[in-house]
Amino acid sequence: MASFDVGNLGEFLREQRRQAKLSLRQLADAAGVSNPYLSQIERGLRKPSAEILQQIAKGLQISAETLYVQAGILDERDPEQAAHGARRPGVREAVAADPGLTDPQRQALLQIYEAFRRENDTEPDRAGPERTDPDRTGPDSN
Repeated sequence: MASFDVGNLGEFLREQRRQAKLSLRQLADAAGVSNPYLSQIERGLRKPSAEILQQIAKGLQISAETLYVQAGILDERDPEQAAHGARRPGVREAVAADPGLTDPQRQALLQIYEAFRRENDTEPDRAGPERTDPDRTGPDSN
């Protein structure tokens, strides 16, 4: 297991907060932690518990695993583990970690992604028209 790197975690949290366009106070409120405590974490002065990291991740709408890796609580999964069914980083984490994107590009991608997720979550039947129309036997039945 990696060592706990509070400084890198703080920088990462600050960048994630800025990408989410949240003030320190807004994130503190969303995560249920005090504003001064969150500020100390961002400045690398405090070592948050896994529970606090989970609350902060929820406030940032990223996976807690991402913060655990940044904090050194969890080791980053290697590509071989991912190939054998281990969880890969989510879309939000991948977009946030891509150094080739600008902040406005990241925000645009995340907004589009969230719009697709909301659309799919509100659909009554996600099977598609081919399976829900009893008069059709397949996609080329017209």
